[in-house]
Amino acid sequence: MDRATLAAYDKDAAAFAQDWHEQPAPVDLQEIVGQFFIKGGATADIGCGSGREVAWLNANGFLAEGFDASEGLLTEARARYPTLRFTHAELPELSGIAANSFDNVLCETVIMHLDPALIAPSVRRMFELVKPGGIFYLSWRVTAGDDARDAHGRLYAAFDTALVRAELAAAELLLDAEVVSASSGKVIHRLVANKGR
Repeated sequence: MDRATLAAYDKDAAAFAQDWHEQPAPVDLQEIVGQFFIKGGATADIGCGSGREVAWLNANGFLAEGFDASEGLLTEARARYPTLRFTHAELPELSGIAANSFDNVLCETVIMHLDPALIAPSVRRMFELVKPGGIFYLSWRVTAGDDARDAHGRLYAAFDTALVRAELAAAELLLDAEVVSASSGKVIHRLVANKGR
């Protein structure tokens, strides 16, 4: 994880959490999950932030747990959802998480915060967590031109979608689209991949 980005999330975790929970519900993401994810399946949210999606997943029939690199955001998630499971894990290593251990893996707008050199190994590692026949959902904020940082110092890496597709070459892509997020209003790219048996 980009250190300045991680520091920003740790420093202002409460404010970021409040902002995310006040945004409109991510109904477009929820529809995709409902369409493609294996209902009742073990589900990982990589980069779970303050836990909004983990809570929704658990409330809608998915056995979900969250992973994040920011201790500040994990503290927010645990305070908001004390009965749910949130664990520290950092891309690309995701130490302590076994391969082929989840039916569904979700990673919503996280990988653009990585150094571009870490994007491919991070995608590869997340896909490794998916059980054969399982589903991987990945999205990222699209940055045109050069890498950029926002007012908080968070990195928004600019990279070609081909970099991600190459890591999922063995998978069946069920969705591959650039859209405007219903929740954040930002342009994001979404991929849904099925891991063959």
